[in-house]
Amino acid sequence: MPADDGAPTPTPTPTPTPVRRAIAVRGLVQGVGFRYSIAREARHRALGGWARNTAEGGLEAQLEGPAIDVDSVVEWMRTGPPGAEVAELTARDIPPLGERDFEIRR
Repeated sequence: MPADDGAPTPTPTPTPTPVRRAIAVRGLVQGVGFRYSIAREARHRALGGWARNTAEGGLEAQLEGPAIDVDSVVEWMRTGPPGAEVAELTARDIPPLGERDFEIRR
């Protein structure tokens, strides 16, 4: 056993429970680099998930990770990259899948 030197034992920081959100965005969101910008924002925060364009001209995405980071990207998506015009954004919680990588889907 190690000797007790009187120093406090550090308490491990708990890992936040991941959340997963499905997001739908309508407006001028295709042809402006929205998917690639989401990927950059998500990867910067080590989030999992994906983004893809829809046939109707919108965008769908799913983000997974700590709630604070997912919320941050969802908030960024309300404006999006330069040239985007977000008319509507909806987000709903869905069960986490344990996804750690972010991909752009076609």
